[in-house]
Amino acid sequence: MTDDQLLRYSRHILLDEIGVDGQQRLLDAHALVIGAGGLGSPVALYLGTAGVGRLTIVDHDTVDVTNLQRQIAHDLARVGMPKAESAKRSIAAINPDVAVTAIVQRADAAALDALVRDADVVLDCSDNFATRQTVNAACVAHRKPLVAGAAIGFDGQLSVYDVRDAASPCYACVFPPEATFEEVRCATMGVFAPLVGIVGSVQAAEALKLLAGVGRSLAGRLQMLDARTMEWTEIRMPRQPQCPVCAGRDR
Repeated sequence: MTDDQLLRYSRHILLDEIGVDGQQRLLDAHALVIGAGGLGSPVALYLGTAGVGRLTIVDHDTVDVTNLQRQIAHDLARVGMPKAESAKRSIAAINPDVAVTAIVQRADAAALDALVRDADVVLDCSDNFATRQTVNAACVAHRKPLVAGAAIGFDGQLSVYDVRDAASPCYACVFPPEATFEEVRCATMGVFAPLVGIVGSVQAAEALKLLAGVGRSLAGRLQMLDARTMEWTEIRMPRQPQCPVCAGRDR
């Protein structure tokens, strides 16, 4: 670690739980972020400022003026720019030492198979059920920890799905792929601006803890937030032996 890095990350290094060794683990790590919108913005910024050495950001969309109410990685001058590229610029402006790869495409199964294999942790900041299932399947296949969040209206949820732990469920254990429900999106239902910041910040915290080897993750626990009352509810989530995605996998 250089003198400049020791100074930049000094407030992490001062924490006994992280120290020089934990910060070095962050510098050596590679995080994959799926989505650079409301959740992906705080996730990418906090991972970048914390010194995660390599970030790969995947998003096919472009910045729209309606995004600026909550997607803090972007600004008015970048309307029309790919969100992944915009997030890369924002991180570079704060911490140019982080190697950021911006991938402007949909996170389909073929792309995720290669991207997840190369990552140390995956953060799902997407906005639709199909993508979440595809991300989860890739994480299960490559035994990578997944930090997944969601936010709509005033309601947020997040958890860690870590199949390296035999007792931990995968995303499909909790939300079966065959489940049918009405998909809701911010464009039609709206979202409370700080909610995505809260959920995304906790996602970033969980990823940093996993990478640095600090504390206890949310694996096996689903956290749900009602931002109208700022009340958190926790649900314990057991692994499902008959899960169509992770059942039978060697853990």
